[in-house]
Amino acid sequence: MTKKRRSISQTDSLPDPGRNGADDGNETHAAVPHRAAAAKIATPPIHLTVPTAPVSPGLYIVATPIGNLDDVSLRMLATLAGADRIACEDTRVTARLLARYGIATRATAYHDHNAQRVLPRLIEALQDGGSVALVSDAGTPLVSDPGLRLVRAAIDAGIAVTTIPGPVAAIAGLTLAGLPVDRFLFAGFLPARGGARRSALAELAAIPATLVFYEAPHRLAAALDDMLTVLGDRDAAVARELTKLFEEVRRGSLSTLVAGYRAGEAPRGEIVVLVGPPAAAAAEEDAATFDSRIRAALETMSVRDAAATVAAETGRKRREVYARALALAAAGTGGGADR
Repeated sequence: MTKKRRSISQTDSLPDPGRNGADDGNETHAAVPHRAAAAKIATPPIHLTVPTAPVSPGLYIVATPIGNLDDVSLRMLATLAGADRIACEDTRVTARLLARYGIATRATAYHDHNAQRVLPRLIEALQDGGSVALVSDAGTPLVSDPGLRLVRAAIDAGIAVTTIPGPVAAIAGLTLAGLPVDRFLFAGFLPARGGARRSALAELAAIPATLVFYEAPHRLAAALDDMLTVLGDRDAAVARELTKLFEEVRRGSLSTLVAGYRAGEAPRGEIVVLVGPPAAAAAEEDAATFDSRIRAALETMSVRDAAATVAAETGRKRREVYARALALAAAGTGGGADR
C-alpha cells in the first residue's frame, strides 16, 4: 500500500531573544536567550513531509515537546497521525500540539483519576488490533507522569509496546547545569511536607551522583533550604521553563540559591533542580559522623532506643539506623544491649 504523505509547513520562529533579556554573566542568575532566533527569522519555512498511513497495532509511548512545539521528530508526528487514538493526560493540552501540525487523530483523556474506567477500554481496543499512542502533557510519559498502569497492563496482555523517544526535562536540565553527568539519579518530586522531604533527602545524601529533582514553584525555596540542611552546601542549579521563551538557569552553591529564592518572589513555570554529588571526603565524613552518632547513643541506650533517637535526629529510616546499630553493637563498638 502506498503511504499518503502530508506536507506540514513549520513557519513558527523561535522566540525573540530581545524579550528574554541579556545574559548578565552571573552564574547564579543567568537568563539564556535563544540566539538562533534572529537567524531563523530570515530562513525560509521548513516543510515536514509526514507519513499518514496507519501504524502497526500496539501501544506507542510517545515523547512530546516540553515547551517549544518545534521540538518534534518526524517519527513522533507520523505515530500521532497514524494511530487509531491518542491517550493523553489533558485533551486540551494535547490539542494544541495536534492543531499545530494538522493531526486529526481522536484524543482520549487518560490519567490517574479515570484510569480505572478508561484503562480496560484502551486494552480492549489494543487486543482488537488497534494502535494507541500514549502521551503526557509534556515530555516523556511515565517520567513523573501517569501511564505506568497502562504500559504494565499492555505488557501483561501480550500487546506490543514500543517507544518514540524525545524530550525529557530532567535530561535537558542536566545538560545545562554544568554538573557531572557521568552518573546521575532522577528522584522525581520530593514530598511536599518538610519532615518527609528531609527524610527523603537523607536517603540520597551519600549517593555519589548528581541528583535531579522536579519541584513545584511554590515549594522551591523550602526545598532548596532542606537540601542545604541535609546535603550540605553543594554546587547546584535550578533550571526553569526549559525550551520556552523565558528559559532560565541559575547556577551556584545551594546557599547562594537559597538566599536568592528567599529574597525574591516565587518563580513560575516548570522547574528542574540539580544538585552535584558529595565530595568523596564529605561522603566518608558523613558515614563516620553517622556511626559516631550511633555509638554515642549506644553508650546509654538499647539498640532499639538508640536507633529511634538517631533516626529522629537525622531523618534516616529507622530500619536503616537499627541495622547499623546492630552491626556496631555486635562489633563491640557501642555499649548498648537490646533490652
